[in-house]
Amino acid sequence: MSAAEAGYTRTAIVLHWLVALLIIATFPLGLYMSDLPLSPTRLKLYSYHKWIGITVLMLVVLRLGWRLYHRPPPLPVTMPRWQRVATHGMHHLLYLLMLTVPVSGWLMSSAKGFQTVWLGILPLPDLVAKDKALGELLTEVHESLNWILLAVVGLHVVAALKHHFIDRDGLLRRMSLRRKPF
Repeated sequence: MSAAEAGYTRTAIVLHWLVALLIIATFPLGLYMSDLPLSPTRLKLYSYHKWIGITVLMLVVLRLGWRLYHRPPPLPVTMPRWQRVATHGMHHLLYLLMLTVPVSGWLMSSAKGFQTVWLGILPLPDLVAKDKALGELLTEVHESLNWILLAVVGLHVVAALKHHFIDRDGLLRRMSLRRKPF
C-alpha cells in the first residue's frame, strides 16, 4: 500500500476532526466573550469556553495515547526532505499548542480565583493559588498562545490544501473517513 493509499485509523480521524471543530468553535467564542460586560451571559460563555478547552485537552491526550500504539501512515516518498521535516515539526508544534493552550487557560482561571468545573458537573482542582499578578500574566500567555495556535492551524490547513489541490499526493484523503477521491 502506498503512502497515498494508507490512511489514519478511524479513531485518529474522528479525534482529529473533533478536536479541529472544538478549536474552531472556541476561538471565536473566546474573542466574543472577552469583550462582553460582566453579566450572566458572559459567565455562561466563559463556562462553555472552559468546557471546550478541557475537552480539547482530554481528547488530545487520548489522541497522543492512541498514536503511541497506532503509528501514522508514512509520508509519500516523493515528498522533499525539507517538507518531511516541516511536517513533523508542524505536528509537534500543533500537539504542544493543543496541550498548552487549555492548560494555560486552566492556570489562568485558577490564578484569577475561578474554579474550572467541567461540563458544570466535575470541579477540577485549581492548579495554582489565587494571585492577581499571575492571573494577568497568564491571561497574556493564554491569549498569545491562542494566536500562535490560530496561525499554526492556518498553516496546517494551507499545507493540506496545497498537497490536495497542487501536489495531488493523497495526503488530505488519508484524514478522510471516506478514503475515496473527492
